[in-house]
Amino acid sequence: MTTHAKTRILLVDDDRSLIKFVSANLKARGYEVLVAQDGRAALDMLTQQTPDLIILDLMMPKVDGLQVARAVRQGGGVPIIVLSALGDESKKVELLDSGVDDYLTKPFGLQELLARVRAVLRRASARNQKRLAAQRLQHENMSVDFSSKQLWVDDAELRLTPTEFDLLALLLHHAGRVLTHDMLLSDVWGEAYRGNNQYLHIYIGRLRQKLAAVTGLEIVTYPGVGYSLRLD
Repeated sequence: MTTHAKTRILLVDDDRSLIKFVSANLKARGYEVLVAQDGRAALDMLTQQTPDLIILDLMMPKVDGLQVARAVRQGGGVPIIVLSALGDESKKVELLDSGVDDYLTKPFGLQELLARVRAVLRRASARNQKRLAAQRLQHENMSVDFSSKQLWVDDAELRLTPTEFDLLALLLHHAGRVLTHDMLLSDVWGEAYRGNNQYLHIYIGRLRQKLAAVTGLEIVTYPGVGYSLRLD
């Protein structure tokens, strides 16, 4: 059995049978599990506890999952996996845009959930362990601090989610080089995400939108191959 004694997961769902099932399986694999049965209880718990990961149902009473995700993102970088019975693409895009790290559509298999948990925790660990050297990149009207993961455009801070920043940092450090879909996916999301180009499509679109005011910067698409960041 693989143990994760120091890994704390907050499970937020109003379905008691799902809580019992998922909680038991996470505990059996050595995770510490905290439970909240609605969004308000989750937010209250987060004022006292700092989990390593949040597994969050979307449709809940009092405060829904999307509101919780946005509140969490305003307060820090705890990774979030959303569980949702809604499968439409626009809702998934909205979830990613709110800063969640991954989502699963109900019903889902236990092994798939566990795989997503491991992948998201690996990415969060890699972000902490591979912090780039404290330095700033200055380009035209953009300034990037890689150690604090902050970005400024025209002296105003531009907020990026942790995953958005990791993707941008990778492109910046390889500016002018074409990075394939699988290279980007494996480095930012993990090996298990190779071939899942929809993640890249969504995140690249969001980066382009957020960086629209940066002069002399362009993310170039190479159809069927990957992306390159061009600094002029």
